[in-house]
This record gives sequence, C-alpha cells and structure tokens, in this order.
Amino acid sequence: MCRSLERTGVCVGVDVKRSNMNQALSSVRILDLTHMLSGPYGSMILADLGAETIKVEPCRGEGTRNLLATDPNHSLDGMGAYYITLNRNKKSVAIDLKTEQGLSLFKDLVKCVDVVISNFGAGVAERLGISYPSLSAVNPRIITCTVSGFGSDGPGSKRPAFDQVAQAMGGGMSITGLDREHMVRAGIPIGDLGGGMFAVMGILAALYERERSGVGQHVDISMLDCQISMLNYMATMHFMSGVDPYPVGNSHFVHVPYDTFSCSDGFIVIAVITDNFWKNLKQVIRSPMFDNAKYDGQPGRWEGREIINSTLNTVLSTNTCKYWLSLLEDKRIPCAPVNSLSRALADTQVLHRNMVVDLKHPNGRATKGPGNPIKLSRNAEEIFTPAPMLGQHTDEVMSQLLELSTEKITQMRALGIIR
Repeated sequence: MCRSLERTGVCVGVDVKRSNMNQALSSVRILDLTHMLSGPYGSMILADLGAETIKVEPCRGEGTRNLLATDPNHSLDGMGAYYITLNRNKKSVAIDLKTEQGLSLFKDLVKCVDVVISNFGAGVAERLGISYPSLSAVNPRIITCTVSGFGSDGPGSKRPAFDQVAQAMGGGMSITGLDREHMVRAGIPIGDLGGGMFAVMGILAALYERERSGVGQHVDISMLDCQISMLNYMATMHFMSGVDPYPVGNSHFVHVPYDTFSCSDGFIVIAVITDNFWKNLKQVIRSPMFDNAKYDGQPGRWEGREIINSTLNTVLSTNTCKYWLSLLEDKRIPCAPVNSLSRALADTQVLHRNMVVDLKHPNGRATKGPGNPIKLSRNAEEIFTPAPMLGQHTDEVMSQLLELSTEKITQMRALGIIR
C-alpha cells in the first residue's frame, strides 16, 4: 500500500513513471473521473502542463470513447476526435466503483494523489461514496473538483445541463446572432469549455492555498456561474440601464466601423475603436463619403454607421482580402480575415506558437489537433502522449503506485473489479 509524504501527499516508494520534470505541474497527481467535454477539457489542460493524470474509467469505458469512434471521417483506429483530443497525456485505469472492492481500491489511490476531478450529475459522487467529505477522511490534503451545470446547491442544482443549456440560461445566447428574432449559440461550445477552464483556475488556487494551510478543499464549479461571470461588463451595463441588450450581429454597440465586411474573395473584420484608427482608415479607403468632419469622432460615426458600413462594403468588394489586409495592417488598423478552420490552423503565427500538434494513437498512428495555449518561459517543454486504450495503465498503476502483487491484480480482474 502506498505511503503519503506529509507535505506533498505523493506516494513514497516505487513510483509510476511521472510527467517530464521540466513541466510546471510535474509534482501534481490527479485522478480524473470526467466524461464528455467540460471536465475532460479541464483535466486535459492540467495534463498538458505536466500533471500526472490518471483517468479512472468504468470497466465498460468512459462514454466519450464511443463518440465518433466509428465515423470514417472523424476517428483514428477506433478513437473518435473527442477522445483522442481530450485525453492526451493521460493514463487509463478501469475500476468498477460500484463494488465495495473497487471503491476501496479507489480510496487507496486517493491517498496517493493531490486532486480528484469529476463532472458527474448532482448527487452522483455522494451516492458513489467519493464526495469531498468521504475522500478527505482518507487524505486530508486531497482537493476535489466537480464541474456541473448548476453547482452543488441551490434550487436548480439537480437539473441536467449540457453546453447549449448553459449558454441559453447564462444570457450569452440572447446577445449572439443577427437580431432579436435570430439568436444563436456560440459556435465554440463555450458553456462546456468555460466550465473546464474555470475548473483549472479553481484547482490551481486550491493547490496554492494548500501550501499555506496544509489541507485540501472542494472546488465547486457551475457552468451557469461561469457563463454569468463571462457576461462581465455587459451585466454591469444592464444593472445600470435596466435594458436587456439584443444581438447586433458582428457589429458593436459603441464602435464604428466594427464589423465583418465583404471583399471580392471573402470576408474581413475591421475594428476601429479610436479616432486615430479612423484617421488611418480614411487614408486606406480614400472615399469622399468619409470626408464628413463629424465622422472624426465616435458619436458622429455612430450616427452615420449605416453609410460608413455600406461604403466600406462597396469599396472593399473591389479587391481581395489579401490586398486590403496588407494596406490595413500597414496602417496598424485592427483587422483580420474571417478564417475557415483550415486556414486558421494553417496560419503561420498559429504554427509558430506550436498550436497545432500531433495527436497520436497508442498504435503509433497520428492525426493533428490544437496545442497548449499556456506558454511558460522556464517550463516551456511541451509533451503530448497518446490518449490511452481502456485500462491500458491499470497494471502499471496498481503494481507501482499501490504496490499490489501480480496475483492480486489478476484476482481482481477475474472478479470484474478492474479491467
């Protein structure tokens, strides 16, 4: 059985092969009980930063394994795009937590780790006996984190939620779209991804605080809370005015021109937020329509927004995106092409930042996916190991981390406790 160091909570004795010690979180060990998107995205970020992340799955496998797994366009040798992306840099251990022996085994692992992260529905962790009070009893330094739709308490806490539910209830969907009659969700699943990102922040804060207090705590992340937080200044504006904003497409409620505009071969974005940008834009466009002195200040541009936007579309449509972007960039006017995914993922700046990386299958084949956006100056090395096969590391973790014998592991496998 593992023995815990007083300060770090990490096992003494023969250790599982750890993350590269040059990575920032190489001294952190995590049990990852997550599934679908919000939780796995959070634990993926921690794993990318070097945390040894042991994915604890049911013996039948975590449900996300099956998503797109047989889709010929979005899978690699039986691993779908979801799983191969979200579970890189993780190990897989399969345990039946619904058995007494499996639960006991899991709690033995808890003695050897720093964090347990999950995104079960409300009440599931309690029913399984793996909530914070239960786990802190076996490891007082343990930090637990749950990502749920609505948090652990309150009148709506037991409601099920997925990305679009969070986007709709959080208010962001009401200001996204073309107009009041055509509200849409964000194309990126920000409801799920926001929950994962805030989970990472909460876990890191709890780890930092534990250095002072010596004890762990529970991190309670609500996807709805995250959406409300990201309303930010717009929520404050609403409280000040009492007005509910509505979708305005790609334009802005203050700045003009600030929108998507048509070129001869595609679309670009121009974001003029200062009078100096407007002055420079006039030198690029050179339209008599822009010579009206009242447009030199924001109030005048707002008043003449329809004329300004119409003129820009007319002028810009006479040449290519590349042509206009070159002129705009030369004047340091904020602008960008509206890239397809293929163009965004081939952008020279994106590639320079190592934001497209190889995602390998355990059999050695590979596809590509997004890299890690967190760049550290000293802990700069980036490693991306393959998403694991089901139970691929069960024997390794049981024998090296818990020091169980081969006979014991074989016996538990025969009883269906592990896989």
